[in-house]
Amino acid sequence: MKYPLLLLIKLYQWTISPLLGPVCRYYPSCSHYGYGAIDRHGAIKGTALTAWRVLRCNPWSPGGVDHVPPRKHPVWHERLRNRRRHRAHTNALGA
Repeated sequence: MKYPLLLLIKLYQWTISPLLGPVCRYYPSCSHYGYGAIDRHGAIKGTALTAWRVLRCNPWSPGGVDHVPPRKHPVWHERLRNRRRHRAHTNALGA
């Protein structure tokens, strides 16, 4: 689902965005932010971050620099990764 969304954003950037000109109050532009958010966080969370960004981009917003937040790994992800490393290391020693 991630790649069709990225394609839609690229199509927007190539077709509609040049006609509108630089209207975004933030850097990077909302479409570049959306592309980066979906690419980094996946379809669901990236779309939510993009929607929140587009809602904040309005005439009453001060704008400014707003980069895509870094991806956070939950605690269970780290534990699973460490468990797999331990098993691979134990299997390599036992073989």
